[in-house]
Amino acid sequence: MQLSEWWHQFPRKLRLVAEVRALAALGAGGILFLGPLVFNRLGLDGVLIGQGLAVASVVGLISRFLSGYVLDQGVGLAVPLRVGAALSIAADLTLLQANGAGGYISGQVLMGLGMGSYWPAAELASAKLSAPLPSSEGFALARTADALGVASGALLGTVMAALLGADQLRLVYAVDLGCMVMLLKLVGRLPRLEPIQAVSLRSAEKGNQWVSVRSWLKPLGPLLVLALLCTGLIILQQSALPLDLARGGLAREGLAEVGGGLLLGLQLGLLLILQWPIGHWLGSKPVGFGLRLSLRCFAAATSLLALSALHSGGLLLLLLAQPLLAIAIASFLPTITEAVIEAVEPEHQGLALGLYSQSWAISGIALPPLAGWALDAEQHGVGLWLVLAGLSLLAISIAPQEIDSSGEPLRGSPFQAS
Repeated sequence: MQLSEWWHQFPRKLRLVAEVRALAALGAGGILFLGPLVFNRLGLDGVLIGQGLAVASVVGLISRFLSGYVLDQGVGLAVPLRVGAALSIAADLTLLQANGAGGYISGQVLMGLGMGSYWPAAELASAKLSAPLPSSEGFALARTADALGVASGALLGTVMAALLGADQLRLVYAVDLGCMVMLLKLVGRLPRLEPIQAVSLRSAEKGNQWVSVRSWLKPLGPLLVLALLCTGLIILQQSALPLDLARGGLAREGLAEVGGGLLLGLQLGLLLILQWPIGHWLGSKPVGFGLRLSLRCFAAATSLLALSALHSGGLLLLLLAQPLLAIAIASFLPTITEAVIEAVEPEHQGLALGLYSQSWAISGIALPPLAGWALDAEQHGVGLWLVLAGLSLLAISIAPQEIDSSGEPLRGSPFQAS
């Protein structure tokens, strides 16, 4: 199948969502992976860099809630997306000029507010605009667009550092600024969604009973626990891993910014290649299969990251970890969103996606500062990565086997509702 034919098999509205997500991810790609190195070169320690990322996540909790709330009230998808783009532009302008802790923290606050406004709308659009295709196909395409954008953004940042020197890494914020300006115009073409409240009221008129909050939240229990762990692992690829690569391990030499960027670029390139085929393949299997595959790959990859610090030839182990991380992320991202959609009835899917979206913010609050502290205390990442490998293995036991399409309780999980 040719690329053009493959692309046009998707509904026009879903293609537009993918374009929006790819553009947003292009701007974010360089920031997520290379942003911490900008301020590491300015002399900020790992704890402060981690605290900045945590602050961004804290304020992101607020904007995620507000974004989900206004969407439930029937506000058009373009509104929170435009607000997010405007806040991101303000953050980029701040971080382009920041030279110390105050400017860095201020920029992170604005960036967190912008990303929090963006994500619930982007996820809801992927779920609601995939028809007549199943939502699993919509999520697979959306995550492929994310991977394309992030990989391209990180590669662009690395190339700029190689050509212009590591001192010019700060230009990744200029790239994001340009992407956000273009996104402001593009999102106006997205359709307005029907308010969730109206859908719920019509369902009641047909004789359906409102379920209690507890009854529809309980099936989400294991999914939210897994989301907290796996989103944390993904976030640490953007914060702790670049610092670990730059500092080196007990026996492994540290990598220069360009070398570390190329290694992370390898992971992103593999994710780009693997995201669609893995997401499409997992769409035909129970969501529990994809979640367990992801956890096993995370455990193996983080074990390799830990072992790489113990050998002078640890670069080979770092290289071996990248395809495992790519498979883990490609398996987790579309599967967890599809699992959330399957776990609740249609009238609660917007709120459920909002709760899942919060896991990114909560993980971002807790893990980057802890990881920064661990790296500063040990001067290497052995303990950090081994702990995460153990948690990944333990989490396999709570991954659900299957979810009823009607949103009934999960089967094969210790969280099973009674």
